[in-house]
Amino acid sequence: MDQLLQHIANALILGGTYALLGIGLTLILGIMKVVNFTHGELYSFGGFMAYFFVSALGWNFFLAMAVSIMLGILLGACIERVFLRRMRNADIDSTMIVMIGCWIALQNIALLIWGGVAKSVPTPFSTEPLIIGPISISWLRVVLGAAMILILATYLLINKSPLGKAMRATFQDRETASLMGININAIYTVTFALGSGLAAAAGALLGPVFVVTTTMGNMAALKAFAIVILGGLGSIPGAAIGGFILAFAEELGSGYVSSGYRDAMGFILIILVLMFKPTGLFYVRGERIG
Repeated sequence: MDQLLQHIANALILGGTYALLGIGLTLILGIMKVVNFTHGELYSFGGFMAYFFVSALGWNFFLAMAVSIMLGILLGACIERVFLRRMRNADIDSTMIVMIGCWIALQNIALLIWGGVAKSVPTPFSTEPLIIGPISISWLRVVLGAAMILILATYLLINKSPLGKAMRATFQDRETASLMGININAIYTVTFALGSGLAAAAGALLGPVFVVTTTMGNMAALKAFAIVILGGLGSIPGAAIGGFILAFAEELGSGYVSSGYRDAMGFILIILVLMFKPTGLFYVRGERIG
């Protein structure tokens, strides 16, 4: 029982960052109809920025996390403005090719700047774990609770703010939203920037827990797509819950089957789910985004 409680605690903490990845991707896919292949690179960008500010510049750890997320938002806005805006009326195949090119370019730029050696992000936390009954949690993993705050803030932004209403209106009918005075170009830029910032946040939060590498975004992107499909395309609650489901599948699979199959366990679960519910667990027709 003690071991089970430990796995559940680890999965809850990890699930928050997985949910950030999934929510960021489902926003872009649901509103912009863009398959964002750069999502994994934006994730690794957040990790490298955290490493740069903390290790190279000696910044405060929490300030470095916040600035890394803001830079992820800025990079996402630049990608949308430079590449995607001019592809607005192009077919999906052309847009996918452009995004794949951006993904490859970003990964190679990161390799050129940072090299192929894994980086470790210094932290101010004690190496002594936090003990809660039979559960032992690293103080660093407690920081991942910040992911829950970001998830809640994103949900409130989409469902309770005027900006969120404009985003949902754009998703439902772009032409009618434009006629009602909504700046579609601005909404698309904000959407891509927000999704990118959530990916960078996941990288910045997970980077100190593990290590930062130039290829860390590859598996993160696969997991993000898997979470979106598992939760139901365009469903923000579905993406959040899908992130936790994937985290539980990985944690329990590695604990009770084999750690070598950690990544495989989540995808096996997704395959099984989609065999019986191809639209995902939480997709409801007419109730996407929000």
